[in-house]
Amino acid sequence: MKTYRVKSFAKINLALNVTGKHDLLHKIESIFYFINLHDTITIKQINSLDHRISYFGKFSKNISSNNTITNLFKILDQEKLIRNKKFQIKINKNIPQQAGLGGGSMNAARILDFLIKRKYIKINQKKITDISKSIGSDVILGADLKNGILKSNNNIKKFSNCSKFYVLLVKPNFGCSTKTIYSGVKNFTRSKYNRPKKLMFSLQYLSKQNNALENVAFLKYPKLKKIKLFLENLKKPLFVRMTGSGSVLVAYFHSKKDCEMAKVQFKRKFRNYWCNTSKTL
Repeated sequence: MKTYRVKSFAKINLALNVTGKHDLLHKIESIFYFINLHDTITIKQINSLDHRISYFGKFSKNISSNNTITNLFKILDQEKLIRNKKFQIKINKNIPQQAGLGGGSMNAARILDFLIKRKYIKINQKKITDISKSIGSDVILGADLKNGILKSNNNIKKFSNCSKFYVLLVKPNFGCSTKTIYSGVKNFTRSKYNRPKKLMFSLQYLSKQNNALENVAFLKYPKLKKIKLFLENLKKPLFVRMTGSGSVLVAYFHSKKDCEMAKVQFKRKFRNYWCNTSKTL
């Protein structure tokens, strides 16, 4: 049977506010972009009693057997949405884990999108949203690859032709547990993004925003704050901000040349840290 290849792009938060708490989950709002750093997923229908899901590549170690993709197929099987069809899924992991880049969530989102577009399953938008929420709060953001604004009521507004940035992504030799970082949040922010507008993607607006999780992450991992200060002192970053709950920090640039130069300077100082240049989609 035919093998398909799907790109699963990383997601970055250019701004993030924690606006409250509902039951056990925090309510957040965020301005997010997709970037051209991606995992590659191969998908093939197989004759088997079970799905076969495997990971390889630089960031494939220590992925739990209970992950976003296994959870997706568990739901699809339980609800008989794929009519006993079984799939072989192989994921080449180029996106680091515990990084704030939404790697696992976007994997599940892109596989679900593939199954719908190839007519392996037939579901409406409400069902897509319900399945996505059952897997993880970020999954629905990857339902399509437009940049967007997540409102505090969980609604999403997508936008086309947003400002483009070159980005330098850096990650120290540790990750941040989403659960641990959110458990340290003591203060909430008044909602700012409940009326999304295109101007919120402008540099003038974005440079005045922040990531409310930075303070918690920096208290727990002071090294992250040192990295941010180093990046801010490089040549010509527009702004520097942690994405999601970390541990990746992102420096934003207008120029590809400046971004590549910043990478060289960073590697001189932090030789053992992962860093990658990319561009917003």
